Amino acid sequence: MNLQGKLETQVEAAESRWREAWKRGPTRLRWDVMPVQVGDRAPDLMLVDSIEGNQVQLSSVWADGPALILFWRHYGCGCGLARAERLRNEYPGYLDAGAVVVVIGQAEPARSAAYATKYSLPGLVLCDPEQDAYDAYGLVEGKPSQILFDASDELLNCDYEAGLELAAQRRELGRPFVDNPWLLPGEFVIDQRGEIRLAYRYQYCEDFPNPLVHIAAIKEAKTV
Repeated sequence: MNLQGKLETQVEAAESRWREAWKRGPTRLRWDVMPVQVGDRAPDLMLVDSIEGNQVQLSSVWADGPALILFWRHYGCGCGLARAERLRNEYPGYLDAGAVVVVIGQAEPARSAAYATKYSLPGLVLCDPEQDAYDAYGLVEGKPSQILFDASDELLNCDYEAGLELAAQRRELGRPFVDNPWLLPGEFVIDQRGEIRLAYRYQYCEDFPNPLVHIAAIKEAKTV
């Protein structure tokens, strides 16, 4: 199978996961245990990069200095486009402050690479299709009121047919709904020792952080 065929197969499977999750509704609204927070050791997992498909030990990204890790919403979400634009504008400031920038998404390498190319995502893009890193960093699902606060009542009530209709419209736009529609993003600053210096978990879909807070945390992390 060529790359385009592989990508289409992955997208179709991811759309199916979205439909299943939409029909089920959010289920992980609370932490089972206290999540990692400022001062804790950052969870260190092995993930795959989106370019070569190589294994990357997460701790390697902060081995030489601070890292800013951004956990993305699903790659069909409209707020992801806004976050991508913001990140492109913010990226030089993060580099100047001394950070390595890493994006972690739910997709496999082929889908991750296609998304990163289409929306010019800067930095290293890693893949977490099983959402193991999302779980390890304490990212949970949001309620419809957190994800779809500007949508119709039918969507807020998770009407299945209304969801399918919206998904079809997004597919026509070239932005099909994929993976887990309920998962909320988060962004973390980690210092060279592997200690979390900033833990920012979104409270709603477009709860974008102030980049000045990230930059201040990055500068603080360089003091170790």
